Amino acid sequence: MITLKNDRLLRALRREPVDMTPVWLMRQAGRYLPEYRAIRQQAGSFMKLCKTPELACTVTLQPLDRFPLDAAILFSDILTIPDAMGLGLSFVEGEGPIFARPLKRAQDIRALSAPDPEISLRYVLDAVRMIQQELAGKVPLIGFCGSPWTLATYMLEGKANQAFPMIKAMIQSDPMLLHELLTILAKSVAMHLNAQIRAGVQVVMLFDTWGGMLNTADYQQFSLQYCQQIISQLTHPEGQTIPLILFTKGGGKWLELMAETGCSAIGIDWLLDVKEARQRVGNKTALQGNMDPQILYQSPGNIRAEVARILKSYGAGSGHVFNLGHGILPDIHPDHVAVFVDAVHEFSRVYHE
Repeated sequence: MITLKNDRLLRALRREPVDMTPVWLMRQAGRYLPEYRAIRQQAGSFMKLCKTPELACTVTLQPLDRFPLDAAILFSDILTIPDAMGLGLSFVEGEGPIFARPLKRAQDIRALSAPDPEISLRYVLDAVRMIQQELAGKVPLIGFCGSPWTLATYMLEGKANQAFPMIKAMIQSDPMLLHELLTILAKSVAMHLNAQIRAGVQVVMLFDTWGGMLNTADYQQFSLQYCQQIISQLTHPEGQTIPLILFTKGGGKWLELMAETGCSAIGIDWLLDVKEARQRVGNKTALQGNMDPQILYQSPGNIRAEVARILKSYGAGSGHVFNLGHGILPDIHPDHVAVFVDAVHEFSRVYHE
């Protein structure tokens, strides 16, 4: 068991007292950092960067060299599982993820099997082990996966498409086949998260990026129930409880439902006020979020003012992990990130006295 020098994130996720509100950023290792772009160019492709543990380790740690963040998040991608299933993932500049072999027929879905993470996704686990060795207990390491629903949207469409007509048509035309796909994906995600836990991550996060496109009944049936299955299948090393953060972009209307899944924290986007979110979940879960990423384009004074406003909205006490409401945008200036992180630590102390 690793002894952490800074366990602020874990304490906040358990809603235990902290000296100040912990902060990290979704996509904190990424294109807004010039040192990341240099490594990305060296790798030659995004997938090569993901699949080379030494490089993934380097870019995971880069933001911690710049900013006093309270967590590292594994550099990987939410679509590694479908890639390990043989769908052939690549990334095209300006277009995002593309699958060479999307699921077109029922037999394509029925031919899928859960990949062994120790074999097909070994590069992810090797990166986790390297990162933990380099971190040496400085801060916790967060692992993650995409939710079954979100993985399925890409696997059926073959690429990013905010409307995702293929999966929406399948809800109507063949819901049982869709459930078959989601079932094998839930098994695969649980296996991969458990493998990450065995390799050394101290927190896991489930990214349900496209759950918010659904109506309430379909969200419960096709997205949330599979997230709940995964949460129930997580294994916890002896003497530890590994917290899980559940993030559904656009999911603010379902906080009460999400809080019943057994997750430790709910990630919220900027469309919902954190005060309302806290009132609605009560003591059931912690909350993560929720500054609009666009605020980081603004002046340092405006960034500090928005941080102060969100902290005041949440109010006194633990159970809040400060973050953006979605991933950091690629052309944000790193100096603005420094202002953001410092403001969270500076202004939050008064709420933990």
